[in-house]
Formats: sequence, C-alpha cells, structure tokens
Amino acid sequence: MKKSIKDLGDIRGKRALVRVDINVPLDENKNVTDDTRIQAIVPTVTYLKERGAKIILMAHLGRPKGEKNPEFTLAPVAKYMAKVFGEEIVFIPSVEEAAPFVEKLADGQIALLENIRYYKAEEAKDDDMTFAEELAKLGDFYVNDAFGAAHRNHTSTAKLAKIVKPAVSGLLMEKEIRCLSQALDNPTRPFTAIVGGAKVSSKIGVLENLLDKVDNMIIGGGMAYTFVKANGGKIGNSICEDDQIETAKAIEAKAAAKGVKLVMATDVLVTDDFSGNGTNKFVKINEIPDGFEGVDAGEESRKAFAEVIKSSKTILMNGPVGAFENPKFAEGTKAVLAAVVEATKNGATSVIGGGDSVSAAKKFFKAEDFTHVSTGGGASLEFIEGKVLPGVAALDDK
Repeated sequence: MKKSIKDLGDIRGKRALVRVDINVPLDENKNVTDDTRIQAIVPTVTYLKERGAKIILMAHLGRPKGEKNPEFTLAPVAKYMAKVFGEEIVFIPSVEEAAPFVEKLADGQIALLENIRYYKAEEAKDDDMTFAEELAKLGDFYVNDAFGAAHRNHTSTAKLAKIVKPAVSGLLMEKEIRCLSQALDNPTRPFTAIVGGAKVSSKIGVLENLLDKVDNMIIGGGMAYTFVKANGGKIGNSICEDDQIETAKAIEAKAAAKGVKLVMATDVLVTDDFSGNGTNKFVKINEIPDGFEGVDAGEESRKAFAEVIKSSKTILMNGPVGAFENPKFAEGTKAVLAAVVEATKNGATSVIGGGDSVSAAKKFFKAEDFTHVSTGGGASLEFIEGKVLPGVAALDDK
C-alpha cells in the first residue's frame, strides 16, 4: 500500500504541492458544465486546509500541446472553485511567476497553478528532471490526488514524486486504489465482470487479466459480434474486428479452462439506421439480417445478465452493453445498471470503471447507488488490465 495524506505528521505552514484532475468540460462562455471532478478533490483539499497547509494545486485542462493557449486556461475553473470552497482561489499565471504567490500564501489558503500542460516538459518522454526541479521549489511535500492522470508518466504525475518527499496519495487516489484493488484482488464471491464497449482490441488486456480473477464474465456491446462471428454466426452489418477472431476464440478457450462462466447476449436489438429513425427490431444475435447492425442487448439477454448480476457479491463494470447515447438503444445498458444497483442495495460491492460506463451510470443513476464510480477512464482501464500506473508507483510505500 502507498502512504496517504493521513500518514503525514504536522503539516501546519508547510507547502503542499498537489496534483489534481480538474479537467472539466466548459461551455462556449467558459462555464463549468459538470463539476464531478472538482467535487471529487474537495475531501483532500479540505483535509490539508483544516491542518493549516499552504495548498498549491497543479492540473491540466484539455490538450494545449505544450503551448500557452488562452483557450485552455484554468482561470474560469479557479473562479468556479472559489464558489465550491467559499473563498478566493489564488490563481498563479505561470510557473515562472509562482514563487512570490506561494510565499504570500497564508496557512490553509488555496492556490491553483495555470495549466501544467502549457509546458512541453510536462509531457516529455525523456528523463530530464529540470522542469520537475523547477516545480519542486514550490513545495515541501507532494500529494497526488489525480487518479484520472495516474497512468501518465508526466512531470507533475510521476517525476515530481521522485524529488519532493514525502510523496503521498490524496484521499480520492487512496479510495480509487482501495476500491479497485479490493474488487480485483480480494473479491467476495461470486465475482462478476461486465465488459462492454465497441472493440475487443481495446479490451484484450482487461479480458485476459479478469479471466484469472472472476467467476462470471458478461461480454456485451459491439465487441460481442466478433465473438458471434468467431462461432460462425451471422452478424449483418454489425461492428466486427476480423483480425481479433482468433483472440475471441482464445478468450473463450481460456474461460473454459479456468471454469469462468462466459455470458453472451442471445438476442439483440438491431437497426438499419444508426440514428434510430429506421427499422428497429429484436432478432437472435447469430441471425442478424444483412443491412442491419446490432446496437443493444435484447430483452432475453437483459434478463439473463440481470440474473447473473443479482446473484453476485462483487461486480466490476467496464463498458456499456449497447449504444446507450441514443435513448432508443439505451435500455440494455440501463437494465444492466439497474441490476447492479439492486445487487448493491442487497450488500454486493459494485465498482464502475472506465469512461463510457461511468457516463452511463451517471446518466441513469446517481454515483451513490454504486459502491464506487471511478474518476479515471484510461487509468481505471489500465489498472484493471493489471498494469503499473506511473503516478501510483512513484508514491512512497507504507
């Protein structure tokens, strides 16, 4: 386990250099349209504030590609955060100008540094530590609370932790690691994974790693059609990766060898117009007519998925089971999530990880309905694959 801010001694008057993930969506008037990521860092910032640390937040917004581009300024985010914390957030316009701002900070005061990705050195793949040393001058200890960026080997997420000591996790990072680790390494059984999304190729690592851990695996979404084709089924115009057919067969063979129950859709909603305005009908998944593509799990499949989910004690969901962005194709994903919510109410542990499944979970239910909804898309995906996350690895061990 990694050290967290709870393992720090007296930090009053000390400068906390904190990497956070507040890469929030803004509208054309630069108003924050979804503050989930800002709310997620409140516990860590409040913890440091109450103990009198001087807080310097580092974050990125969008992809300015190493250039100072006003379109990606964090200034409007600082303004929004002032409302959340009920006090002014000191905005530091650049790393070069940071020192005097930091010197003036009172104990418990919060500052936000301008977009860290304005600097090419932030994302540089080399071992040059010059930029890390520049940032290190601003803090007495380092906190990483940006789980959403923990899979990036960047200066502010990994290199800095090697210079500024102690280097510890924030409360959000700690919760992410705890919930995902517990589900993967110490699950109450039966353990069911729901793996969806469009492509087998993007989920090979996830499928491989989970087959060593789960009792049941539900495979849904676009990737299911590659499995159907691998077994000789007719998939019409459905999405399919022909170069992954052997992979699909290998995954089925591994599941059989491990005694993992693979649960595939038996029926599916198909359409001849992806906008949803054409003919939409239910057919058997291996009998999809030409000119039609599968877009959602069918009614029988939803019931079968729900039965497995409700009998589970640990559930990990990574990817939706249909094109839920269109309300006409959302019922399958909604039914799966409803079953997860019901299982959670009955004492199961549920973890939603990965961008699209998180979007779906928040669209149809509340985050509180699940044990844990991960804030990191790519990071949670890599964590579930069993990869080492540079931003986590760089922190001090307990």
